[in-house]
Amino acid sequence: MIGQITSGLFGGHDDSKKVKGTVVMMNKNVLDFTDLAGSLTGKIFDVLGQKVSFQLISSVQGDPTNGLQGKHSNPAYLENSLFTLTPLTAGSETAFGVTFDWNEEFGVPGAFIIKNMHINEFFLKSLTLEDVPNHGKVHFVCNSWVYPSLNYKSDRIFFANQPYLPSETPELLRKYRENELLTLRGDGTGKREAWDRIYDYDIYNDLGNPDQGKENVRTTLGGSAEYPYPRRGRTGRPPTRTDPKSESRIPLILSLDIYVPRDERFGHLKMSDFLTYALKSIVQFILPELHALFDGTPNEFDSFEDVLRLYEGGIKLPQGPLFKALTAAIPLEMIRELLRTDGEGILRFPTPLVIKDSKTAWRTDEEFAREMLAGVNPIIISRLQEFPPKSKLDPEAYGNQNSTITAEHIEDKLDGLTVDEAMNNNKLFILNHHDVIIPYLRRINTTITKTYASRTLLFLQDNGSLKPLAIELSLPHPDGDQFGVTSKVYTPSDQGVESSIWQLAKAYVAVNDTGVHQLISHWLNTHAVIEPFVIATNRQLSVLHPIHKLLYPHFRDTMNINASARQILVNAGGVLESTVFQSKFAMEMSAVVYKDWVFPDQALPADLVKRGVAVEDSSSPHGVRLLIEDYPYAVDGLEIWSAIKSWVTDYCSFYYGSDEEILKDNELQAWWKELREVGHGDKKNEPWWPEMKTPQELIDSCTTIIWIASALHAAVNFGQYPYAGYLPNRPTVSRRFMPEPGTPDYEELKRNPDKAFLKTITAQLQTLLGVSLVEILSRHTTDEIYLGQRESPEWTKDKEPLAAFDRFGKKLTDIEKQIIQRNGDNILTNRSGPVNAPYTLLFPTSEGGLTGKGIPNSVSI
Repeated sequence: MIGQITSGLFGGHDDSKKVKGTVVMMNKNVLDFTDLAGSLTGKIFDVLGQKVSFQLISSVQGDPTNGLQGKHSNPAYLENSLFTLTPLTAGSETAFGVTFDWNEEFGVPGAFIIKNMHINEFFLKSLTLEDVPNHGKVHFVCNSWVYPSLNYKSDRIFFANQPYLPSETPELLRKYRENELLTLRGDGTGKREAWDRIYDYDIYNDLGNPDQGKENVRTTLGGSAEYPYPRRGRTGRPPTRTDPKSESRIPLILSLDIYVPRDERFGHLKMSDFLTYALKSIVQFILPELHALFDGTPNEFDSFEDVLRLYEGGIKLPQGPLFKALTAAIPLEMIRELLRTDGEGILRFPTPLVIKDSKTAWRTDEEFAREMLAGVNPIIISRLQEFPPKSKLDPEAYGNQNSTITAEHIEDKLDGLTVDEAMNNNKLFILNHHDVIIPYLRRINTTITKTYASRTLLFLQDNGSLKPLAIELSLPHPDGDQFGVTSKVYTPSDQGVESSIWQLAKAYVAVNDTGVHQLISHWLNTHAVIEPFVIATNRQLSVLHPIHKLLYPHFRDTMNINASARQILVNAGGVLESTVFQSKFAMEMSAVVYKDWVFPDQALPADLVKRGVAVEDSSSPHGVRLLIEDYPYAVDGLEIWSAIKSWVTDYCSFYYGSDEEILKDNELQAWWKELREVGHGDKKNEPWWPEMKTPQELIDSCTTIIWIASALHAAVNFGQYPYAGYLPNRPTVSRRFMPEPGTPDYEELKRNPDKAFLKTITAQLQTLLGVSLVEILSRHTTDEIYLGQRESPEWTKDKEPLAAFDRFGKKLTDIEKQIIQRNGDNILTNRSGPVNAPYTLLFPTSEGGLTGKGIPNSVSI
């Protein structure tokens, strides 16, 4: 039998016994969309024989020749496969037998070493020892790519699923624990290779490509007071030829090869890899094809019927040589997926939720306002606390930036109240994009974009819905920033040309909101800020650490998707720059906004209070009382937040009973110190950082981390296609200013308001690119793991945390029922609104695809 030991550690011992185990693994599977049916057949069995060895490490018997570290068993080798598990799209899991010699002195294995003498890597999912005498089952969760041993400087080691605080680690495993962390940290030098598992930090100096000319130079983000930024994962690529401070980029065709630690891209057909491939296809093949098509025709939609044709009939693509080149470059399955074609070259998209029930309800004032509470960016609206609204911009640099909205503009719409009475009764709210946009607006308007900075005032009506009162659109003063702004105020109208002007004013607000949503609410506040937590956790918290086990699922695929974004989305000339109004200034703007990022304020209750839409109230179920009672994001979010916090409290309380236990946990303290001083190092001196001296600080911090990675990201991501897939509802760009009386544009607005509207917002080509992007971003993969779920049911051996996690899952199921109930309550008008789109973005689970619901554990798309 393979694995039979005849000499060595247990050779010749009368008391030696056999311990049988099961190894679950997958072979190397290159992501190859030309062979979606590729499988393991004929390949996995190459690992049999003595090509993969396993050595158990005792947690009770020391080895005097190895510094009293745990003793190693003799090597054991894979035996014939036992069975094949669930087939995947591109491969399957296969279980193998393995047999170890064991004796009483060896005791319980706490870890094992694996050596791969094969030429290829494979994915090791788990090892389970079925019946260790006097102990029972021992399970090792691995979920890791194992490359040939020649690629590694140290042994690959995996630990059993019994968590230990550092001080409680069995003495014989302590050195293994410490050495594994040293391996994961690396030494901060050299170019990273595909097999590396090293987690390290870098600044965002890889967005531009100065070697390709001035237009491709971008500001370095991070490492400066002017442009602070969270750190990204280090790749170690060489500098550019033109600028030694900029990191060189890899060719677009190699986008899948951008470095992230290997286990951050462990899946076979994960959505993030699909996204990278899909976006590469759009940029490389589809975009030139569409350019060729639309350069020869007017670059406009002439009517809303033209726009609707994208979903109902499709746009016929030309069948010339370019289209043939497209079909040759991308497999047919991919073209059907990306272009929504029926095989006849018809570009077609699924109908977005916002126009499914009614093709016109999106244009109503009620829906415009409702989406600030239940749309894709429900985290900006705030209560108006001073009138007129004041700017926080430096008057020395920007002059007078205060609002020009007066009581005369709005008092006739306040149901008989004065402005002061309405404010005192918590009835006035504002969507305020003014201060974020003004510092960049002069430069933005030198591009094809022609837009404004906006303030929108709203009134909370007795039925719980919001009513827009006025929109202020501002431009930098023509004589210079120090002279302030020129502003104009627009009020609602449903008659004549004034009605068309009001619709355009709302469109300019939507352009502001869409750009802020993509760059700030979505990219910065979830993707970018969470990456340092991923890196610090892997560098400073052992896989044995309970907090590593708590947070690990919430980091799945994040580094991978962020690396893909830097390569294709947020880079110079990337898809995002091509679709949002900020254009080449987009990422730099997000760095300026990061100056105001405060970690404790990312907690949902703190955020709601800070925006003035809730007040602290100990008698309320979640400690805060909403001032807009029918606020779907906040209502559902507080339920989810509280469920997460209860789970984290139960979990952390099992391991930490006192402040002293927090303070003496050297891994925990190193983690938090590195996170503050390096990962978010540009904000290391901020006074608001939790000190990590008490169990409550740990609970609050972990709750916030999980909230950002799961529910906050879901709320701002998966509604993109439902609401922004129909671009007139969420235009990304405006291309001309508001028409002025006496101009040809004004006459066109009177004559054909729909055409004038469409000529103002996103152009046809950008619309197609933008809709393609948000459709991909809004999809769930079929193997997604949602909040309250784990990839392995045996992720920990500790029974009380497992029971607490089970309670967490049951609580989320209850929340799903409550969401369904609320969505069926006709009194809660903001739940569905005029477009009849029930709010489900914080519904915990989902099936795969474009569903507009589901909270994945992590920022994975």
